[in-house]
Amino acid sequence: MGALTGRVAWVTGAGSGIGQAAARALAREGATIVLTGRRREPLEETAGTIKRDGGKAVVKPGDLMKASAVTRIAADIDKKFGRCDVLVNNAGLNILERSWKQLSPAGAEQVIDGNLSSAFYCTTAVLPMMRRHKSGVLIHTSSVAGKQPSLLSGPAYSAAKHGVVAMSHTINMEECVNGIRSCVVCPGEVATPILDKRPVPVTREERARMAQSEDVGDLIRYIACLPAHIVINEVMINPTWNRGYVANLQRGKS
Repeated sequence: MGALTGRVAWVTGAGSGIGQAAARALAREGATIVLTGRRREPLEETAGTIKRDGGKAVVKPGDLMKASAVTRIAADIDKKFGRCDVLVNNAGLNILERSWKQLSPAGAEQVIDGNLSSAFYCTTAVLPMMRRHKSGVLIHTSSVAGKQPSLLSGPAYSAAKHGVVAMSHTINMEECVNGIRSCVVCPGEVATPILDKRPVPVTREERARMAQSEDVGDLIRYIACLPAHIVINEVMINPTWNRGYVANLQRGKS
């Protein structure tokens, strides 16, 4: 019996990358997984891998940048299961035209809604279910760019991910008396499909040295399985071969 047997975990951005890896890891611990993303087909693929491994998963597609879609999915979860024990706020995106000289209002809206607004909508939707049971874990994928402003990720992405960090900490400030815990995970470079949106392409060799989705997924699993009296408020995870560090070392030699 896994540590999460009988629990329900809602994973957003579950069709690929960190979300897919986290969903599979949580399912191996016995949780029933609710998979959400904008496209049904990748979610069905994730659900299929979970079920082939003997796990339980249901697919609930939706555009999490729309509060009405989030409300609908949360209501479906409550009606079907009567609970949501774990929320993995992992949905996110970036754009190619990300520098200030390229950024448009529409581009800023897309990045901020995709990374910050969606996380707020999902959080507000699950908290009533968690308060009802006096327990729950929220795990939010931010970024190292959410701790250190980054032109590489772009100002809109960096600002949105900073907002996710602040959001997570305020949940603990208010909801700790309700047995609810929130953790923000700040990965450095992870070899996920979001790298395809980098203005400067990332090579296959460089991706192989980065953290992998499964590394972050296993960290999310660990956080979700912690005892109820413990919360990890914030954690960073980086590849050993940190390209930022390496670049600084090379500049120091020049």
